[in-house]
Amino acid sequence: MDTPHIQATVEVDSPERMQELGRRLAKLLRPGDLVMLTGELGAGKTTLTRGLGEGLGVRGAVTSPTFVIARVHPSLVDGPPLVHVDAYRLGGGLDEMEDLDLDVSLPESVVVVEWGDGKVEELTDDRLHVLIHRVVGDAVDTVDDRRTVVLNGIGGRWADEDLSLI
Repeated sequence: MDTPHIQATVEVDSPERMQELGRRLAKLLRPGDLVMLTGELGAGKTTLTRGLGEGLGVRGAVTSPTFVIARVHPSLVDGPPLVHVDAYRLGGGLDEMEDLDLDVSLPESVVVVEWGDGKVEELTDDRLHVLIHRVVGDAVDTVDDRRTVVLNGIGGRWADEDLSLI
């Protein structure tokens, strides 16, 4: 059986717009959602997550959890907590991720994992995979802050969501 898969592409031209995209995306998120963020260093993964945190109304500044690996931001508005994970320094596979107990946190939280490719897919069949690409080229008007963000809704959870409205 094929897994439902939907996709939308958004152009972003500044860190502020990336954060706004996160705030808009947060309106779709609910407890149990896994969001995987993929993009090179400096692509805007943490900036997008900062917007998600604002949109979810969580406590604490959303910063890169590179050195602590994971941070939990409780909700201030009776919503789901945000669990923000940076898997960059972790090796491969779910084994190392199990130490973080993400499978325990997932049902009641929104879990956002930076650098999670090949590491967290086994947590759930349903996930939102966000790929952030820097726009590059030799055009005179190419600006370093431009990004193409591809949203991939994978699994039944995302089958009825219209990501093009983001």
